[in-house]
Amino acid sequence: METKLYNILKRLTKQEILKFSKMTCEHGHPLISHPNCLAKEVKFEERVGFLDIETSNFSASFGVIASWCIKQDGGKIYEGCLQGEDFEEKSGHYDKRILKDCIDTMRKFDRLVVYWGKDKRFDIPFLRTRAVTMELDFPIYQERLVSDLYDIVRMKFKLGRNSLAAACKQFGIASKDTPMSPDMWVKAIVGRDPKSMKWILQHNREDVESTEALWHRINQYSNLTKTSI
Repeated sequence: METKLYNILKRLTKQEILKFSKMTCEHGHPLISHPNCLAKEVKFEERVGFLDIETSNFSASFGVIASWCIKQDGGKIYEGCLQGEDFEEKSGHYDKRILKDCIDTMRKFDRLVVYWGKDKRFDIPFLRTRAVTMELDFPIYQERLVSDLYDIVRMKFKLGRNSLAAACKQFGIASKDTPMSPDMWVKAIVGRDPKSMKWILQHNREDVESTEALWHRINQYSNLTKTSI
């Protein structure tokens, strides 16, 4: 089933689905077979979240998730980071608790916006790899949509570098008040230092805030993708 249709239907009651299944759209087709027409009829608004993760390694085979943030478009930041008790996990999957919370939060949104984070890149593949490894219920194909801002920056603009920081600097968007250092990572992940972990989480928060601001600045220069998570 198309992702947009799935996201609309899961918000409707059984009675509403039955009602709309008997209606036709302005094009003369069953309303329920045209997601865009159905969305208009039910006044569907896509729930958008801005996702970013921080990890101990670029490989999910050797690293764990240190923290995650998802910012609701125009709203709050949902977040999680490793704490002392997580390192007592007997299986060695120290990030299991925060990953489960992240997955539950992902399902609050219809579309997740990332930067260099879709398939073949980083955030989503890393999360999926860790989840499947730990047999957690990660969103399946066509369950959620994903948009990668990197594609818009690369295809629609001509910057010296295509990083999130470079794009934000180019367009006057504040970013990275808490730059990362190797020592901070070692203290947080190896030394299990709470102060360093809080620094990483703050860095993570700033990334999703920057991603949201950049999205609103440039997303209108590209089609809204129907790419599945």
